[in-house]
Amino acid sequence: MVLPPFDYFTYRRVRNLKQRERAARFASLPASYHTAFTAFDKSVINKPIGQLVQEVQNSSLAATDVLRTYGKVAVKAQEKTNCVTELLLPEAELWAQSEVNLKGPLAGVPISLKDSVQVKGFDITLGYTRLACKPYQEDGPMVKLLKDAGAVPYAKTALPVTLLSFESANALWGHCRNPHVPEYSPGGSTGGEGALLALGGRIGIGSDVAGSVRVPAAWSGIYSLRCSTGRWPKNGVNTSMAGQEGIPSVFSPMARTLNDLTYFTEAIISMKPWLYDYTVHPIVWRGEEEKEAKNKNLRIGLMVSDGVVPPTPAITRALTTTVDALTAAGHTVTEITPPTNADPFKGLDLASQLLNSDGCTTFNSHRHNFEPSDPGADQLTRIANLPRPLRYLYYLWVRYIRRDTKWATLIRGFGLKSAADQWKLVAQREAFRSTWHSWWDAEPQQYDFILCPANATPALPHRAMRDAVSSCGYTFLWNLLDYSAGVLPISHVDAKEDALSTPYKTALKQLGANHAIAQGAWKHYDAAKMAGLPTAVQVVGRRWQEEKVLGYMEAVEKALEQQGHKYALLEID
Repeated sequence: MVLPPFDYFTYRRVRNLKQRERAARFASLPASYHTAFTAFDKSVINKPIGQLVQEVQNSSLAATDVLRTYGKVAVKAQEKTNCVTELLLPEAELWAQSEVNLKGPLAGVPISLKDSVQVKGFDITLGYTRLACKPYQEDGPMVKLLKDAGAVPYAKTALPVTLLSFESANALWGHCRNPHVPEYSPGGSTGGEGALLALGGRIGIGSDVAGSVRVPAAWSGIYSLRCSTGRWPKNGVNTSMAGQEGIPSVFSPMARTLNDLTYFTEAIISMKPWLYDYTVHPIVWRGEEEKEAKNKNLRIGLMVSDGVVPPTPAITRALTTTVDALTAAGHTVTEITPPTNADPFKGLDLASQLLNSDGCTTFNSHRHNFEPSDPGADQLTRIANLPRPLRYLYYLWVRYIRRDTKWATLIRGFGLKSAADQWKLVAQREAFRSTWHSWWDAEPQQYDFILCPANATPALPHRAMRDAVSSCGYTFLWNLLDYSAGVLPISHVDAKEDALSTPYKTALKQLGANHAIAQGAWKHYDAAKMAGLPTAVQVVGRRWQEEKVLGYMEAVEKALEQQGHKYALLEID
């Protein structure tokens, strides 16, 4: 065992080793991987996924040729964004020829995976040097399923150390950059997927415990679906918080287009994933629900704000644009009034306590001494580690001197919980879910889905999580409730149209939200610097309504396109 402070040198040595290994794998690729995209490459990238699969199945298109196109995508995306942790080429070429079922529903479709997914021959580092240099001897159940379906894993992608951040940076691999504006984050914790898919990738898989597939979709300009627990495989992965089940993490799909997202979700469920992973419920694909959802007049609940962090102007414009398009298409949109005894802020407080009930011990246990952590996680750790009397004094100061009741409430409830405390929190979670279930069924609600922001802001600059770590209520709420939720991009930030008309603290005061949680997010809002970053909305259904949510997303996209608001994907060059 290496004792502190000497394990600092171990961290540095392992970091340098892994980065050299990664660079060598990219450099050793044949020269064709480093050339410009050809007409063939662009046709493959833009080909509808159903057609791509059909051509591989009938052998008119070789799976290895498709894979080489996406190898080029990985090379170019890595150069721009530092999104790849483990390059699975050339092993993927061998898998495509010998292990992958090229008659399956995903025949020849290259797939990228969050770094936490188990692939034989490769590490799962999670951004920690302590977990490096420990390659797995076999594929996990999720990768076995993918190969049986015909998919070809070709890259593992960036995430933040701790997996509790809307950034995707760690001391092992460095910062992953936003594909639109590199000074900004692509989102997290599945930010590497967001960047790679935005730059031409096809399909990806990430995990989501507080918004980790939805925020990268919103900040990078792609599509994602947060599945309810038990609908998507999760066995054969690692996590920074093993055993944490107060807010279960769910693995879920991400894609460059909505058509790809729907096709992929249906294909995986058609493979009966419950035969591969005991955590999956045997719920077959219900195609009639998806079709009905996208072809009916919809009753939509609108949640403009989570009552904690108001949406910034760019996000408000995206939401307004969507509402106007849906109304013009004949759908009914009504602003919701959440249940008073289970409002979104109460949900944020409860979810935060459940998620970090170990006092931030577990995600910090994987680090070498002096190995840098995520700035937001560092802030959570400092609060959790305060002795109870000091934390109470801090609460009193924030509550009564600074008069910030929301931040004070989160501080008071934070910290290590006993087993008895944990049981009480789980009981509160179940009561919270029951309240929302009854509320949604009651008049005048009975919505088909709820429309809301995916986050209060577009992408934030690197290291902004030290201020904005608690600005996650728009996604975290639905994890607490275990609802299905999808994100689709709407537009891009406009420097003039989305500019603040007053200083951000003045604007927040006018909105009745001049507290630390909102300030932490809004202080980084600058429409001029953010120009070109994507904006997005979130479509929320109920538990195990993945088919319906995908149908609702298509209805939203169709309404937007009818009004001339088709989202422009990044050009592949």
